[in-house]
Amino acid sequence: MGTAVDGGLGLGSLRGLVRRTQRRYSAGHDRPLGGYLATMGAFGAYTAAWATAVRLRHSSLPDRPQPWDVALTAVATFRLSRLLSKASVTSPLRAPFTQYVSPQGPAELHEEAQHEGVKGTLGELVTCPFCMSVWTVSTLTAGQLLYPRATRMGMGALAALAGADALQLAYSLLADKATDDD
Repeated sequence: MGTAVDGGLGLGSLRGLVRRTQRRYSAGHDRPLGGYLATMGAFGAYTAAWATAVRLRHSSLPDRPQPWDVALTAVATFRLSRLLSKASVTSPLRAPFTQYVSPQGPAELHEEAQHEGVKGTLGELVTCPFCMSVWTVSTLTAGQLLYPRATRMGMGALAALAGADALQLAYSLLADKATDDD
């Protein structure tokens, strides 16, 4: 039984409940629910900080996002998320949380998260472009509210980079096809 101090549920009972939930959920797999919970808390704090900054600057929210801004934000988020989570050049940022496995496409790497508690959870985050997109889109959205001109300029550059990447890949495919046909 719990005490009046801990609200009726003893800390030992709470820990046991958490362990049982973890065991039942993971079905024998290593699923770092505690790390995910910490990451969710960090994301909540991150977005709250941005929201506070927007509020303190008295930035007004648009009635609705403009279609062009949604498209630009999507392309910029895609490119920045892949740049941060997969690019060879940004591997030093991921290295404390990951281990190199092999190349993975043009100028990209396949890395695996370390298997050490919080480092493992952060490793999963920084190697997953889909996971990184949540943080990236939040940052770009806040940037559009706080520094719209500079943010749109940066997003335009990222969109141009995504377009250049697509052209590079298309050119490589066409060159390979032309070589194969000879």
